[in-house]
Amino acid sequence: MYKFKVNDQVQVTAGKDKGRSGKVLEVNPKDHRILVEGVNLYKKHIKAKGNEPGQILTLPRPLPVANIALICPSCQKPTRVGFDASVKPKVRVCHLCRQVINTTTTK
Repeated sequence: MYKFKVNDQVQVTAGKDKGRSGKVLEVNPKDHRILVEGVNLYKKHIKAKGNEPGQILTLPRPLPVANIALICPSCQKPTRVGFDASVKPKVRVCHLCRQVINTTTTK
């Protein structure tokens, strides 16, 4: 089980977007990186090809997990995530208010 899931609300704790929050779009546990909506945006320049004109795209890049804190749905504060293995299945728990964080993801 990973600390972050798709559709979680998170806040950036370090870097150029510190203090901004957004929804998790993609989680890559192998690289320990998370793609957050509207955060860590970069410009990519595309050359003209044939009849298509050149363009500048704005693309989000993934952030390291160490620079992100989950916003608890219960207390609405950025918090660390813990786990409670005494119940089946194992659930995520907020370190501030000790409430269970909803584990279902909706798409």
